[in-house]
Amino acid sequence: MKITSKELRETWLNFCKERGHIDIGAVSLIGDGSTGVMFNVAGMQPLMPYLLGAKHPSGKTRLCNVQGCVRTVDIDSVGDASHCTFFEMMGNWSLGDYFKKEKTQWTFDLLTKVFGLDKNKICCTVFAGDESAPRDEETANYLKALGIKEENIYYKGKEDNWWELEGTVGTPCGPDNEWFYPLWDKKCCDTCDIDCKCHRYVEIGNDVYTQYMKLENGYAPLKNKNVDTGFGFERMLMFLNGLTDVYETDLFSDVIDYMCQKLNVKYNEDEEITKSMRIIADHMRTTIMLIGDVNGIVPSNVGAGYILRRVMRRAIRHARKINLDSSELIEIAKIYIEKVYNVAYPLLVEKEQYILDEIQKEMDKFNKALDLGLKEFDKVIGGIERHIQFAKESGEDVKREINGKASFRLYDTFGFPIELTIELAKEKGYTVDEEGFKKAFSEHQEKSKAVQKGEFKSGLGDTSEMATKYHTATHLLNAALKLVLGEKSHQMGSNITAERLRFDFPCDHKMTEEELKRVEDIVNDWIKQGLSVYKEEMPKEKAVEIGAEHQFIERYPDNVTVYFIGDVSKEICTGPHVNNTNELGKFKITKEESCGSGLRRIKAILE
Repeated sequence: MKITSKELRETWLNFCKERGHIDIGAVSLIGDGSTGVMFNVAGMQPLMPYLLGAKHPSGKTRLCNVQGCVRTVDIDSVGDASHCTFFEMMGNWSLGDYFKKEKTQWTFDLLTKVFGLDKNKICCTVFAGDESAPRDEETANYLKALGIKEENIYYKGKEDNWWELEGTVGTPCGPDNEWFYPLWDKKCCDTCDIDCKCHRYVEIGNDVYTQYMKLENGYAPLKNKNVDTGFGFERMLMFLNGLTDVYETDLFSDVIDYMCQKLNVKYNEDEEITKSMRIIADHMRTTIMLIGDVNGIVPSNVGAGYILRRVMRRAIRHARKINLDSSELIEIAKIYIEKVYNVAYPLLVEKEQYILDEIQKEMDKFNKALDLGLKEFDKVIGGIERHIQFAKESGEDVKREINGKASFRLYDTFGFPIELTIELAKEKGYTVDEEGFKKAFSEHQEKSKAVQKGEFKSGLGDTSEMATKYHTATHLLNAALKLVLGEKSHQMGSNITAERLRFDFPCDHKMTEEELKRVEDIVNDWIKQGLSVYKEEMPKEKAVEIGAEHQFIERYPDNVTVYFIGDVSKEICTGPHVNNTNELGKFKITKEESCGSGLRRIKAILE
């Protein structure tokens, strides 16, 4: 069947409403801090409290919506025919209401009766079971009863058929039933199935049965058994229209056509131009969604603002790469706002001028930096080329590699993140000495420390037992301030001794006695809970993706240490910390004062 994006959105919501669900609408793309991730990366994420047993404000137990999500952990894959940084999930939920029998029936009806798929071609995967949870024979039996062929039901392990939100604790999780359909009938070989590398089968959605709560070690049964259905909007739209390229759907086609017209090219004619057009189309869509969100953000060097800046600057650079004037990015933004999402996201229309102004500001800022940086980059490449030519004459073997010192200078002087230098180098057939960059970066940090008070990061002046306790308490204070003042609160500076901690943060008012008391109470409650403190090494992109607190992420090396305090705090940090919050004693704020325009300072002690 052929279907437009607006028709698909309406079809999904109507189907759910007919079965007793209410449309709860989409919530902010920006995480509220409750699940510890920076962006909402799944449609169910904002509903976690209700999946865990809290009563939904509507009083209803059957919910549905189409929820926007942002995920940048695989941003380097954007440019192919399927990856996107912003995407939408069509979801419906049962909060302790219906369960596996009804859900398998309704998904089957949607696919066969509404979308016209052949039940004999539908394939499903279910959880195979392991030591932590049993094999999901119940779902398999319901599928067979509906007419799904037994040979089309596959049992898969936890890596395939178990859903949980990575990097979190205290969140709902459980086995899932994934639905697949072949893109064409003819098998490539006798063993062709859903795992075949010919990609004949496409996953079109899944039903997650959140029966458990994720603990630090293992799982516990939930009081209520829930259903969390997720169907990728872009993927389903592509599939139903018989396409294999998401950028050919009507979500992107107007933008792609506009660029083709301006460049006088045909889509998919030139591989590199097509890749850049997809990156621009995707990144500009994400840009307008993040700036135009109900909790909209602007480009910056910290947190979500840094991710937005990276996405925007990548779009700007690819526009220059294919000789598309960067002013055309404004027109692309207008197409999304005025034509593609004007009905589904009316707030974008209301905030249109503000969104366009913020895009223009960032373009102006980056274009200036990019001009200077690209000139320097070309000088670096030119120097290496001359060296290579000279080396040929003398028989010396020289690698086509940008050394650490040069890549660090591009970063430190011209604002080029190492990722940008690597991407530019790859296009020229070069590599980058990433270890050399890390070494130069580390040497720069050591020099900087010499002019700062305190030898350790996070303002830690020594590693005594008490200073270590105060260091951990600072992480709790940071997390508590976010809950009281909002996600915009973050660390702007700190100083820690064995006697007290000092913490600076942005705030546009003198904190009230009520606010200070709430912060104290939250921190002391966490201390009493005896939360475990542990660390994990991970790529910095993953750390950002799971919402680890940080400052100036572009200055970090590729791999970082993230300290977790239960499920209330996660920060990129080098330590040291206590092992459990019950070691800290009682937290008491002794003073709150101004320390600059729009900045406040808290001094606190542990009793």
